[in-house]
Amino acid sequence: MARKRTVPQHPFSGTGEQEELHIPLDRDRIVRTALRVLNEFGLKELSMRKIADELQVKTASLYYHVKDKEQLLQLIGDKISEEMDRPDPDLSWQEQLIQWGHAFRRVLHRYRDAVDLFNGGIAMGYHRLLQIERLYQIFASAGFADGHIPWMASMVKNHVLGFVAEEVRLKGMAGSGEEAQAQLSEEYARFFRSLPSEQFPNMIRLASHTTDTGWQEEFEFGLDVLMDGFRQRLTD
Repeated sequence: MARKRTVPQHPFSGTGEQEELHIPLDRDRIVRTALRVLNEFGLKELSMRKIADELQVKTASLYYHVKDKEQLLQLIGDKISEEMDRPDPDLSWQEQLIQWGHAFRRVLHRYRDAVDLFNGGIAMGYHRLLQIERLYQIFASAGFADGHIPWMASMVKNHVLGFVAEEVRLKGMAGSGEEAQAQLSEEYARFFRSLPSEQFPNMIRLASHTTDTGWQEEFEFGLDVLMDGFRQRLTD
């Protein structure tokens, strides 16, 4: 549906006028709108109808550009992947993988329920496949065995997906703000320290570490552990 805009009144004409503002509907516009709807309502509530309402068009008009919701989700995942920063090829393979992990984490945090979206289907879009290709290239250039490369690429990807899923879940439980997160962390720590000492000596001893909210440090530690393991595999 075309929207109208008011042309400012010319100082000498003494009149105003209305003209139609035609914004063509295309796939890219649909996907960008879908991302806004995703952030507002979440993945479960994302629908072709909501997107059509946001665009002020009939739902049927979307299907000329997008086959169905499954294809739409593929396109959304592809658009998110396109926003990832590319690792610096002049860095070592370990540093490139770490850069890739940080870039993936950033875009997952940029969009609501992005982890569920990426876990919900097989990568088929160009930019999602390009991210896999980049991981493969980093491992291949480092000299890893072909049979191990897909496994190791999945390990990096799954570390990021799993970490962000846990991060989002716990932050959602605590509410917004570092103070609220610190308060929830302390509540859980007190609970762990109250457990029976004979059955849970390590839970009690490690209570403050278990509930620590140093997300960045923990994420980087996980990547470093992966790099150490990959490096050892390469030298075996």
